[in-house]
Amino acid sequence: MIRTHAIRKAHENIDKTLKAAEVILTQFDASRQAEAKILKGPHEDLESYLEAINQLRSNIRFFSGNKGFKSSDAVINNANTLLAKAISKLEDEFKQLLALYSKPVETDRLFECLPESMRPSSESPGNPFSGKNNHHEHQNGASETGGFKHLTLIPPRILPLLHDLALQMVQAGNQQQLLRIYRDTRSSVLEESLRKLGVEKLSKEDVQRMQWEVLEAKIGNWIHFMRIAVKILFVGERRVCDQIFEGFDTLLDQCFAECTTGSVSMLLSFGDAIARSKRSPEKLFVLLDMYEIMRELHSEVEGVFGGKACNEIRESMFGLTKRLAQTAQETFGDFEEAVEKDATKTAVLDGTVHPLTSYVINYVKFLFDYQTTLKQLFQEFESNGETNSQLANVTMRIMQALQTNLDGKSKQYRDPALTHLFLMNNIHYMVRSVRRSEAKDLLGDDWVQRHRRVVQQHANQYKRNGWSKILQCLSTQGLTSSGGGGSAVPGEGGSGSGASRGLIKDRFKTFNVQFEELHQKQSQWTVPDTELRESLRLAVAEVLLPAYRSFIKRFGPLVESGKNPQKYIRYSAEDLERMLGEFFEGKTLNEPRR
Repeated sequence: MIRTHAIRKAHENIDKTLKAAEVILTQFDASRQAEAKILKGPHEDLESYLEAINQLRSNIRFFSGNKGFKSSDAVINNANTLLAKAISKLEDEFKQLLALYSKPVETDRLFECLPESMRPSSESPGNPFSGKNNHHEHQNGASETGGFKHLTLIPPRILPLLHDLALQMVQAGNQQQLLRIYRDTRSSVLEESLRKLGVEKLSKEDVQRMQWEVLEAKIGNWIHFMRIAVKILFVGERRVCDQIFEGFDTLLDQCFAECTTGSVSMLLSFGDAIARSKRSPEKLFVLLDMYEIMRELHSEVEGVFGGKACNEIRESMFGLTKRLAQTAQETFGDFEEAVEKDATKTAVLDGTVHPLTSYVINYVKFLFDYQTTLKQLFQEFESNGETNSQLANVTMRIMQALQTNLDGKSKQYRDPALTHLFLMNNIHYMVRSVRRSEAKDLLGDDWVQRHRRVVQQHANQYKRNGWSKILQCLSTQGLTSSGGGGSAVPGEGGSGSGASRGLIKDRFKTFNVQFEELHQKQSQWTVPDTELRESLRLAVAEVLLPAYRSFIKRFGPLVESGKNPQKYIRYSAEDLERMLGEFFEGKTLNEPRR
């Protein structure tokens, strides 16, 4: 019985040993097969090659767990050497495959990914976006987000192969080599794609040397380049990274950050150069355009450049947004100060609307196209307060600065009547422009009514300064005499001392000379607004013509009964009315205008 048990035990041990030997032999056989496949290289059959590597890893694990086997150390060493060679070949394969399918993106392909309304004009190849209106295009972009087509940077069938190769390299601990290969290959492709598009890396000094028209066109293009880069090119690159590095997020973010850093720097260098360049009023609107595109891209930047590895890129993007906002706000402040201190000596000889007035008003009207942007701008720096009232306050300050400057300019005129005509014209232009624009809602009816009264006050002052002297010629004061030579005409009511014919003639002569001087001078002056011009002529006629008719009716007979009456009574009331119709037409004469 004991002997039978011992024999059975021996048989069981033999079976176990045979099975163990079979397993070991199977592993040896698998190792030989894996080695044969690996020595062939990955080119012919990548799938089998990857299976062989996995088999080799399995063998290493097996022999590492069976150290009692005499040859296990030698087998493990051989397998590890073979595995290192295999991974090195995979690294080369990854590098070659990635390089083969990584080509700079042609500009036309980028344009095709844009929504129809944003595609550039083919009419001006040197400046493809010249026909497009940069301002507020983001509103279309926001509604047409679905209109941006996906850009295929690497063929979809290649991405799984690259993923499998990357996975083997990561499992072998070769993350740094993988990162270096991906970064070097893809970063140069992205940068070359941007260069083909027209992106330039410019310094503050480069920007400073450019003609404004050239710079303005480059800024317009840069706005479109930013949109294309973030919404199309970087989004496409992110999708490539997501698929190749699926399953290892930290490496994914790091690879994406490192391959896009150079491209982002290329784009932001120009924006930064503009933000840091010398400020000037005309730059405000392009600064606002640039600020708008950076605000528009904010959510995409958050999404595409998510993750810790992209912190620096996100910060550089948002930092530029802040700098543009800061520069725009400072430029706004500079403009207000420049308006108040404008010392241009351009004399408006005819008292018409000064170029500064039309420039400032057009500037303010243009600002109202940017209301939403300006409100965001104010919020960047001031969390308190209603943005509407902030915008209103700034606008009022600009208007006040303009008035202060115009008051100074009006003092250049020697003729007080022209001083008031100039101020009347300019403030009327301001009021009319405000009433016809969105500024009316912001400045309010009170502002409009108050300044309409100012216009009327200057019109009255013009009338008083320009016509009081000639109206004195038509008064009876100083015409009565208690004797002396010459014929006389009875006073009013036929009683009292009469007026001297000589004095009457002198009055008519003085009136004629003064009116002719006024006609010659004031027909050179200008009131550009038709309605205002007519109302001013009417206001003059309403005081001048009745006084003239009354004077002729009363004293005309005395002159008409003497010699050469036409020498003194040169004009009828109708003649004066017709000549008043020639006032404020800006006629050119050789006489000085003021």
